[in-house]
Amino acid sequence: MHSTHLLLEEPIRMASILEPSKASFFPAMTKIVGTLGPKSRSIEVISGCLKAGMSVARFDFSWHDPAYHQETLENLKAAVKLTKKLCAVMLDTVGAEMQVVNKSEKAISLEADAIVVLTPDEGQEASSELLPINFDGLSKAVKKGDTIFIGQYLFTGSETTSVWLEVSEVKGDDVVCVIKNSATLAGSLFTLHGSQIRIGLPTLTDKDKEVISTWGVQNKIDFLSLSYTRHAEDVRQAREFLSKLGDLYQTQIFAKIENIEGLNHFDEILQEADGIILSRGNLGIDLPPEKVFLFQKAALYKCNMAGKPAVVTRVVDSMTDNLRPTRAEATDVANAVLDGSDAILLGAETLRGLYPVETISTVGKICAEAEKVFNQDMYFKKTVKYVGEPMTHLESIASSAVRAAIKVKASVIICFTSSGRAARLIAKYRPTMPVLSVVIPRLKTNQLKWSFSGAFEARQSLIVRGLFPMLADPRHPAESTSASNESVLKVALDHGKAAGVIKSHDRVVVCQKVGDASVVKIIELED
Repeated sequence: MHSTHLLLEEPIRMASILEPSKASFFPAMTKIVGTLGPKSRSIEVISGCLKAGMSVARFDFSWHDPAYHQETLENLKAAVKLTKKLCAVMLDTVGAEMQVVNKSEKAISLEADAIVVLTPDEGQEASSELLPINFDGLSKAVKKGDTIFIGQYLFTGSETTSVWLEVSEVKGDDVVCVIKNSATLAGSLFTLHGSQIRIGLPTLTDKDKEVISTWGVQNKIDFLSLSYTRHAEDVRQAREFLSKLGDLYQTQIFAKIENIEGLNHFDEILQEADGIILSRGNLGIDLPPEKVFLFQKAALYKCNMAGKPAVVTRVVDSMTDNLRPTRAEATDVANAVLDGSDAILLGAETLRGLYPVETISTVGKICAEAEKVFNQDMYFKKTVKYVGEPMTHLESIASSAVRAAIKVKASVIICFTSSGRAARLIAKYRPTMPVLSVVIPRLKTNQLKWSFSGAFEARQSLIVRGLFPMLADPRHPAESTSASNESVLKVALDHGKAAGVIKSHDRVVVCQKVGDASVVKIIELED
């Protein structure tokens, strides 16, 4: 695997570009989050998505009811059993999202230069002249000359399905707008986004809270994607809410940055959140197009240095209807990997797209090619310099494990962990080889019954680049005798061999606790 490791800075032989990509057990180190919906909810299609490389399934609650999503989730569980591929669950909140309500679901044609009125009276019928919306504070939030965008699955940039409006006047609660481009809106709900306009809606709405405390609790969700995160306080409030809901105190919160307000408070949000989703659909409206790449690069750098997973959205919109991405999209996916993203999130492409499995497979292949030329050496030096000295005990062990693995050309790093923190720290240094994180379950009690922790920690590493979890047998505690450690190590090595990432005579770096000390050791496998 490592002899093929080229760097973009080195001259690449043009012939090597034409060599076919090799298939492997881990399609790519970069993870793929797939949104499940109408075109991707059967056991058969979900199984295909898992085999193609999806490791997190996203459930978007801005459309359809919990019962519908529950059916999809039951199918996901069946597909996980069938394929024997682990998959985490992400609940995506609606948040401070304004929507146009189109009860009749008839297509609405809007003509450039015509006038359309946005009204908070949801009882009205949607038409080319009048669009009812679900928010009564819009007239107070906008002024003449402001820009408003309306579209389904937020503005792919395809100007026939999304429309932009300019506010011409405010009449009581209604907002009168001039239509700037001709478009046809189809479906029952369209998202409405005011460019650089402060919306007085809560980040976690009552509807969101209800979904989390019923559907979320029932299904022990691994991740909460917090839409429209604008301040660190939003994350703190969400965490406080989750902490009172049984097992959900373990759920990780991913802050979705999708407007100027979130961007302005990015540093504080990053400190509070467990991870970040760069929602380029909405952000691309609040930011001038030429600034989007700057935000992506700056935000990914900050996430990488903080050792927190970063997820990039809106990469292959055209694959919603086509089997191949555009050249620009393919390059965009690769650049997201080279910029340091942990995962790629697919929305409409898998939710209602015609080729969900092919899309995941294509994105995975592009990621794998980009990883081959990722400059690990430069990244490692940059990260070590950023962390500074003195390093914490765990940080120094993690960076040493990665340095050793690269120096001895190890095929894999195996890390024993109970909280998942050690494995995430190793992944932070972006080793060129997969990190097998062996999660050792811990026994805990609430005075009524005993239970094992570990499943959350294992699934939550499914969104971190290069981290591949397996749950150890709970009879082997993490800090136990060397004999039981050896048996867990054997299980991990067998798993690696079965997966095809470890062969005889390979070197493997093992990171584990022995008593109170953390140890990094290098083992060479015999036949």
